[in-house]
Amino acid sequence: MRYGLPRSPSSSPERRSRRRTSTFGLPSDSESDFEGPPTDSESEPSSPSSLSSDSFCYESESQVPPPPPRPKREPRSPAEQRHAEETVAAIRLRTRYHDPYEEWEKQTRKDAFHTARRAQVQTRLETQGRRTQRNTQELQSLAAMHAQQLAEVQKQLAALQVRQQADVNKLVNSWQEQDKTLRGRIEGVIRVEEEKLRIKLEAERKVREEAERKRKEEEEKRKVEEEAKRKEEEQAQKQREAAAAAKLQEEEKERLRREKLDAEEQGRAQLGMTLAEEDWVHARETLKNLKAGPMKTVKGNKELKTQWSAIRRQITPKIGQLTHDIDSVMRITQQLIEIICPSGRLPLDIYFAALSSLAKAILLQAETEVTAEKRSAIPLAMVAARLLGTLEGFPDIFFAKLVQRSGGWPVPSVIPSTDSDGTAWSELERTKAMGYRTNDNQRETLSEHVMRVSGMMRVYFLILAAPVPQPLEKMFQLPRFWTYFARMIGDERLLETAVAAQVLHAALDVGGVEAKFIWGNQWVKMLELLYEGTTTGIGGVADKLVGGKTPEGKAARVRVQLQIERIMDATGLR
Repeated sequence: MRYGLPRSPSSSPERRSRRRTSTFGLPSDSESDFEGPPTDSESEPSSPSSLSSDSFCYESESQVPPPPPRPKREPRSPAEQRHAEETVAAIRLRTRYHDPYEEWEKQTRKDAFHTARRAQVQTRLETQGRRTQRNTQELQSLAAMHAQQLAEVQKQLAALQVRQQADVNKLVNSWQEQDKTLRGRIEGVIRVEEEKLRIKLEAERKVREEAERKRKEEEEKRKVEEEAKRKEEEQAQKQREAAAAAKLQEEEKERLRREKLDAEEQGRAQLGMTLAEEDWVHARETLKNLKAGPMKTVKGNKELKTQWSAIRRQITPKIGQLTHDIDSVMRITQQLIEIICPSGRLPLDIYFAALSSLAKAILLQAETEVTAEKRSAIPLAMVAARLLGTLEGFPDIFFAKLVQRSGGWPVPSVIPSTDSDGTAWSELERTKAMGYRTNDNQRETLSEHVMRVSGMMRVYFLILAAPVPQPLEKMFQLPRFWTYFARMIGDERLLETAVAAQVLHAALDVGGVEAKFIWGNQWVKMLELLYEGTTTGIGGVADKLVGGKTPEGKAARVRVQLQIERIMDATGLR
């Protein structure tokens, strides 16, 4: 927006005529810079720094030559001198002179801006006043219209209130009639409910009395039960004390037995006899050395593992082809010997790994076939006996694998609380050391375990009685049969298990009659002790019977009893 502004009352400055060039503040000829004497800076010689810069290649300042003289200027003409003076004067005037017209023009712009600003403010104030007045008039008009509408609404409300009051009076009269009728009905219902409540309270009183009577009876019964429980606890405490005393007595017996065995150690060493614990430790150490040595080496070497796997695949079918024919036994035995000992001698690690696979195949066959048909143990035992007498190192490995898969029953011996090296068992390790199979951390049932162990032990007893061309190792000789029964009868912990009863039945079925002809009356005394354990109890204690109290143990105990009677009938002694 442009505003037409009046001129300020100040008079316009007049431009003055330019002065002569020679009169604009120029110095006179006597003050000319060109004719004045030289300044100190011009007359002074060069500074030492300049001299020193020129004397960089001189040994001292005295050797520096003086500067060359300045060339003399030619004197200027008066016209040149005047032109130079006018030029300098023009430059000074340009830099120092302020034009009054320009100052006036600038001030005039400022005054015009302030005048326009005041006019704009005045216009805004007038516009705002008119707007305020118009708003006030509109509000007054609107208030009047609202007051008129309010009066009309109040009039209509008054009419509605009159009609509503008439309706209310009519409804009140109707409600009073209904209330009177309803009150009569409610009082009748209350009387009925009061009667019901009286009957209910009477019934609850009888129930409380009955509950109190029962509570007293329960209290009396609880006191009687507490008294009985106290007596039972006292009885249990006495039994625990008796068990502790019996345990101390057993420990004392064990200590005396150990002392006796220690005293007889020299005699046993001279006769080549060992303790059950020593046999178990020997088998356990053999198994651990086999796993940590040859088996670990073969499984860790791809070439050796391939060769071992090929041998193992040849062994398993051969064991499964066994029949009761003696020719089949001899043929398969020779084939197995050729597999284990070919013309080119196998490396020792593969040889021992192959022996381990052979022992495992025989025992697996015993677990499956002998459990179904006990006659199938005969050819299996004949093959095993011939291999034990032919293959070097096979007896120790076979016995170690037998102990691994059946626990301490080939010894026989109770699994100790620690491993052979003295380390504590984990739950899973002890379960495996006892000969139990595990599947997803669940071990096999007792009946499965009993049948599987008895099948392997039947093969073991048949090996003891098998005819061989040369004597086998001591753990596979026939005297081991006597040692087995002596150790079993001497340990009550073994006799009270179901496995012990089933294993004893298998042993008696295999060699009971032959043992009578070998050891005579001594064997009869052994059978008398065993028969006493199946009838009256171990050591005459009625609660301690061979086989324990499980269903499997009871059935096996009856079979042992019948087998002893059969042996005595067969030998003519009862």
